[in-house]
Amino acid sequence: MDQDYERRLLRQINHPNRPERPLAPSAAVNCTTSVLKSGDRFIPARAGCNWTVNFHSINENSKSPNQNRKAKEASSDSGKDAVAYAALLRNELLGASIEKVSDPHTEDRRFTQPAQDTHNLFRYTVNTKKTPADNGNEVSPYSLSPLSNKSHKLLRSPRKPTRKISKIPFKVLDAPELQDDFYLNLVDWSAGNVLSVGLGACVYLWSACTSQVTRLCDLSVDGDSVTSVCWNERGSLVAVGTHKGYVQIWDAAAGKKLICLDGHSARVGALAWNAEQLSSGSRDRLILQRDVRCPAQAERRLQGHRQEVCGLKWSPDHQHLASGGNDNKLLVWNSSSLVPVQQYTDHLAAVKAIAWSPHQHGLLASGGGTADRCIRFWNTLTGQPLQSTDTGSQVCNLAWSKHANELVSTHGYSQNQILVWKYPSLTQVAKLTGHSYRVLYLAISPDGEAIVTGAGDETLRFWNVFSKTRCTKESKSVLNLFTRIR
Repeated sequence: MDQDYERRLLRQINHPNRPERPLAPSAAVNCTTSVLKSGDRFIPARAGCNWTVNFHSINENSKSPNQNRKAKEASSDSGKDAVAYAALLRNELLGASIEKVSDPHTEDRRFTQPAQDTHNLFRYTVNTKKTPADNGNEVSPYSLSPLSNKSHKLLRSPRKPTRKISKIPFKVLDAPELQDDFYLNLVDWSAGNVLSVGLGACVYLWSACTSQVTRLCDLSVDGDSVTSVCWNERGSLVAVGTHKGYVQIWDAAAGKKLICLDGHSARVGALAWNAEQLSSGSRDRLILQRDVRCPAQAERRLQGHRQEVCGLKWSPDHQHLASGGNDNKLLVWNSSSLVPVQQYTDHLAAVKAIAWSPHQHGLLASGGGTADRCIRFWNTLTGQPLQSTDTGSQVCNLAWSKHANELVSTHGYSQNQILVWKYPSLTQVAKLTGHSYRVLYLAISPDGEAIVTGAGDETLRFWNVFSKTRCTKESKSVLNLFTRIR
């Protein structure tokens, strides 16, 4: 058979709609270019495909979201080293161009999502992007290192130091007769760096500067006992709630009782200062607000709880009061109204742990008791729930860091642990153990770095959990006139 005829016959069989006349040279070039540019959606492009590298990268990048989450939670210094070592191996063995290693705790697209070149085994377009030059940052020809230029940049990339939280307390104090009662608040830390502790019928003051212990008052002469203590904002006055329903105001420096307020018919387990006003919550289900400068004036009576009030906290702007009770309710009160402006009933147990965020206006955190075990967050500006997490044990106290968007929680049944959380990711930064009883009491130091915890094991333990460094991001608002002053 004639070779010319055979070639034309095969061309007609393979391409029946293609004209027999030969294409012009310029048209052939354009056709080839368009095919390489767009490709076929079913036939993968062979050019530039390194299937050996892609095949082994699929298994590394096909982890489930649950596995990625667990890996993030378990990562630490060793995790960062492992990520850096893996990136170095990719550069040297697989020809990757990784120049920077990110923190495993952060969401970096380079490691949480597979790269475009290694995500799929097959590609349907040819990558025509050119890699940029190194701009003179090449490795010296006299260097003895066998690593490539990319690996040198990788090793020189700065790494954020990890904040290490000690697993053991830096100080332990004996606290005999510290009550193992969930509804009491017997520990508070003043702005003057003095710790007040209610032990039985007495209130003791411990100076963090001199480690000196003094006894402020003894209620045993009246047949009474201490059920709550709370410092005012200046740290000069301490309020003491008693089992008989009295609220005493003491001058800590002079060791002198100034006022004794009555009005409650049962024990006062929660206290909260708002400038010169003092709020007290009792087992009689009432919340009383009184001005300590004018005790003769009629107090404001807030009635909303159906059982004992065990948690009270004023917001940082002094406009709202959050109260928690044994009726599983969390109420938010206005500074001028006699009825709650908001009511949250999602908790399934008593709400004692309450904390307002100092970083986000209107953000409130609350924790439930043994039957609930959840920490819940609320937007009090809109009245909407934000998110929640199950801690696995009774939530006894909550406190926000003054400098970072973190908070600490103390727990009772059944793990008796202390947890440090990042917000809003709600990842655990640290878990501290040491108390053998429920960690019922919590206070934060005036510098915002340390916390003290108390439990029924009659010990006070001091922990360094927060950093002193403030957040570098400043919230800018057009309503803030000081940002426009030059």
